[in-house]
Amino acid sequence: MGITRFPTVEKCTSEGREKHTVVADLDGTLLRNRNSFPYLALVAFDVYGVLRLLFLLLVLPLAGILYYLVSESAGIQVIIFTTFVGMKVSDIESAARAVLPKFYSEDLHPESWRVFSACRKRCVLTATPRIMVEAFLKDYIGVDIVLGTEIETYKGRATGFVKSPGVLIGKKKADILLTAFGETQPEIGLGDRDTDIPFMTLCKERYYVPPNPKVKAVTIDKLPKPIIFHDGRLVQKPTPLMALFIILWIPFGFLLSCLRIMSAAFLPTPLHYYAFRALGVRLTVKGNPPPPKKSKDQSGVLFVCCHRTLLDAVFLSTVLGRPIPTVTYSLSRFSEIIAPLKTIRLTRDRATDAFVMKKILEEGDLLICPEGTTSREPFLLRFSSLFAELTDELVPVAMVNKMSMFHGTTARGWKWMDSFFFLMNPRPSYEITFLDKLPYGFTCKSGKSSHEVANYIQKVIAETLSYKCTTLTRKDKYIALAGNDGTVMKKP
Repeated sequence: MGITRFPTVEKCTSEGREKHTVVADLDGTLLRNRNSFPYLALVAFDVYGVLRLLFLLLVLPLAGILYYLVSESAGIQVIIFTTFVGMKVSDIESAARAVLPKFYSEDLHPESWRVFSACRKRCVLTATPRIMVEAFLKDYIGVDIVLGTEIETYKGRATGFVKSPGVLIGKKKADILLTAFGETQPEIGLGDRDTDIPFMTLCKERYYVPPNPKVKAVTIDKLPKPIIFHDGRLVQKPTPLMALFIILWIPFGFLLSCLRIMSAAFLPTPLHYYAFRALGVRLTVKGNPPPPKKSKDQSGVLFVCCHRTLLDAVFLSTVLGRPIPTVTYSLSRFSEIIAPLKTIRLTRDRATDAFVMKKILEEGDLLICPEGTTSREPFLLRFSSLFAELTDELVPVAMVNKMSMFHGTTARGWKWMDSFFFLMNPRPSYEITFLDKLPYGFTCKSGKSSHEVANYIQKVIAETLSYKCTTLTRKDKYIALAGNDGTVMKKP
C-alpha cells in the first residue's frame, strides 16, 4: 500500500497546533509541483545563461532513466551535477535569494500550507540542495529548520557533487531528522511518496499529500510576508517544454530585438509607432497627452512616470510623436550609445541636478523616471522628491508593460542587455496612461513641500495601477537583490 495507507492531509486539523512541530517534504508536499527541474533550470539560466539551460535539458532524459530504473538518488545527483558544476557559491546564493522566492511562493499547496502554517515549529526535509531553498523557506514562510542535500564546494565554486550522506532520500531523511531532533518526536509528518515513509514514521501523526495538478496555489494575501523584490530574466517557470521553447526562440528573438532597436535608432520619432506596430510591439495610450510647448516663455512639461524598463522614454516619445529627453541616475555606457533620445545622467548632487533639469525644461519637455520605483510585484517604491521642486507643470504617467518570456530589467545581471531582453519577447506591450496635470493645490508653489508632492504623485499612479505604495527606496531594492546601491559607475 505504501504511503497511501496514511490519511490524506485534508483530514488533518489545523486547530490547536500552536505548540506543535511539523516536518514536511518540499516537492510535491509543501509545493504542488513534484518535480524540482523548473527551479534548477531557473538557477542554471540565471547564472550561466542559455547554454547551461540547454545542457540541463539534454541531460534530463538520462536523469529520468536513472531516477525510475536505478534509484531516485542517482537521477537527482545527475541533475544537481549538471546544474551546479563550476558555479560560484555566491551566484547560487544570489539566485536563491532574488529569483526563486517568487516562483516558490506561487506553488504552495493550500492544504499542506494550512497545516504547516498552523504549527509553532516548522521543519522542511528535502532532497533539493539546501542552498537553493533556505532563503525562501526561512525569510518568507517562517521555516525554523531546513534540512536538505548539501553540495560540495572547492575554492568558492560548486563541484557538482554532494556531501555525505548524499542526496536526502528514504532512510537518509530519517537519519538526519533523528540527528536534528534527537529523542523529541515531532507531532506531524507530511509526505507525498513512498521514500518519505521512513521520516514520517518518526512523527506522531502522518499525513499523505496526494498528487493533484488541478489544485490552486495559496494566494499571495495568505503569505506571511509579501515578495516585493524579484529579479531574474525568465517570466515563466521553465518546465521542460517551456525550456525547449526558450532555447529555440532566443536566436530568432535576438535578431528580432536588434531589428526593433534599429528601427527606433534610425527612424524619425513620428514613424516609431508604425514601425513598432509592424514589428509586433503593442502600444496602448490612455488619457490625454499634453501638447508640445508653444512659446519660449512657457515652461516645458515634466512627465513623471513609474520606471519599467530603459525603454520608458522611447515609448513615451513614440506615443507623443516627439522626442522627450530623459534623466537617469544609472545607465550603462552601451545603453547610452544606442539610446535614440537625449539621456542625461544625474550626479546625485541635488543642486547640480536641479540646475541641469531646469535648463532642459526651459527648452522643452522632460521625462523623469524615478528608477526602481516599480517592483515586478504590485508595489510602488518611494519617489524621489527632487523633481517636485523644478516646475509646477507636472504630469504623472502610469506605465504597465507585459512580457511573455523575458523580463526587461535586472538588478544583478548585465544591464546593457535590458532593452534586448524586453524586445526579445514575441509580443511585448506597453500601456501608457497620461493622468491629469497636477492641480495647483498640490504643487510646491501652493506651499506644499517637495516630499508631499512626490508622495501625492506616487499615490495617484499607484491608484491607477491598483498597486500599493511603500516607503522602500530604489537603494533598498538593489541592496536586497544585488548587495549594492544600484549605481552604474562611469569609467573615466
